[in-house]
Amino acid sequence: MSKTTLPQAPVATSFPWVGLLTLAAAVFLAITSEMLPTGLLPEMSASLGVSESSVGLLVTWFAFTVVVTSTTLAHFTRRMPRHGLVIAVLVVFALSNVFTALAPSYELVVASRILGGLAHGLFWSVVGAYAAHLVPKEQIGRAVSITVAGGTIAFVLGVPLGTAMGHLIGWRMSFVALAVLMLIGALLVWRFLPPVTHYEVRTTDTNVTATQVPREKKKDLSVPAVVLICCITALIMVGHYTFYTYIAPFLIGVMGVGSDGLAPMLFAFGIAGAVGLVLSGTIFGPRPQLGIMLAVIVSALSVTALAVFATNLPVAITAFVLWGIAFGTLPPLLQTRMLHTASLRFRDTASAIYTTGFNAGIGAGALVGAIVLNVAGLAVVPFVYVGVLAAAFVLLVVSDRVIRRRALA
Repeated sequence: MSKTTLPQAPVATSFPWVGLLTLAAAVFLAITSEMLPTGLLPEMSASLGVSESSVGLLVTWFAFTVVVTSTTLAHFTRRMPRHGLVIAVLVVFALSNVFTALAPSYELVVASRILGGLAHGLFWSVVGAYAAHLVPKEQIGRAVSITVAGGTIAFVLGVPLGTAMGHLIGWRMSFVALAVLMLIGALLVWRFLPPVTHYEVRTTDTNVTATQVPREKKKDLSVPAVVLICCITALIMVGHYTFYTYIAPFLIGVMGVGSDGLAPMLFAFGIAGAVGLVLSGTIFGPRPQLGIMLAVIVSALSVTALAVFATNLPVAITAFVLWGIAFGTLPPLLQTRMLHTASLRFRDTASAIYTTGFNAGIGAGALVGAIVLNVAGLAVVPFVYVGVLAAAFVLLVVSDRVIRRRALA
């Protein structure tokens, strides 16, 4: 007689520091690959003979590829070992960056970024839940903060160093160097990241399929709440990347920091994001909803100050750093909120939906920013960001009661 088994929470014997740090390294490489064009936007624009807004749209091509393909790729690879998939996508990332470096035209750069987007969507559908599979629920916030630290370090070091390298030896060599690091990252994952059993409905009898599991066991009340969190995530990312995608021309052209000051400013933003990450993992980890609401408020106020006082460098730089701190808390808190809400068996699918929403926001934000840049000018872009954050805050307030009610159902 067959016996149907449902997923059980992992039992941690010790906190998996090595595995989580390896995941953080992989996240660092993935985020650096995604966002590197924002730091090299002027150089790529001049080299490829296209406008800066066109180069900014490389982020949109990348992100929309994730949106279109991540859930489908997650479905087709749902029974494959998570460990091997992380290695595979890092190798594909490396190929994508090599193709970007070698591409002689803008159109071929777009094609190389689409390849990277395919890898990125699958990467996050796997990595988004990997940390949660390594630890029990009460440690998810801490584990996610460590993993997402890789993304923060990408803003602290990856993008600024890639930008500085692009200024010194050309933007193409920056992508070559990143490809080499991707291959090294794949080796680190192979050696140090422990495999996990990802949580699906499973049976001990191979003749029993998921469709034979009783309906009441397949119904998951966490799904609507997860989808709502992912929609809020998408909206926040739309606002952020409407502005941040074009931060290099804003810093140079509006604030007047000069091309030599671009990498230090991006570095300062990344350091500020690291402070936000620490706050998310310590103060706000057990209370992600509160942290998200405060971060949205501080982001809106700081970006408003940055836009209004752009030519007053002391005020503008202070506002820029505060924005970095506030935004640094958002990705880990949004992901923690999602993982707390999702049931164990829904985590992998929830991570794929979260990835779709996150990257839909990135792609739409870059697109909206390009439109505003061409129609109204760069000085207007940050105010569009603030407007989107205001809408996100309203949705956060309204949705909190809905999510709580679903959690108690």
